[in-house]
Amino acid sequence: MTDVTLSKDLDENFDRFMVEAEETGCVWALEGDEGFALCPSNVSETVDVMPLWSQPEFAKVHCVDEWASYKPVPIALEELLDEWLPGMHDDLLLVGVNWNADMEGDEVEPLDLLEDFESE
Repeated sequence: MTDVTLSKDLDENFDRFMVEAEETGCVWALEGDEGFALCPSNVSETVDVMPLWSQPEFAKVHCVDEWASYKPVPIALEELLDEWLPGMHDDLLLVGVNWNADMEGDEVEPLDLLEDFESE
């Protein structure tokens, strides 16, 4: 059973995202009737963030309030790297990496995350 809590240590959560995504070959997003979950960035008022998690249990924690109808859906790592991250860059979105239950976590430029995966 996966530990369903992420740390207060955001660097540790980021590292866990990288390792677990490589191990499982996928990441998890939240999808609802209106598409994928997005929220305003804490870093920039003009940019939205799409949170992604390394385990479905981490994503499921956030299926409350305005995201109560959302469900964790897998995205193949290869698809993330080849299509999603370049597309998110084009759409001016940031990636929220393994946000903990308090919605705290890194907000990363998609091409920076792509580079991180390629250098692993």
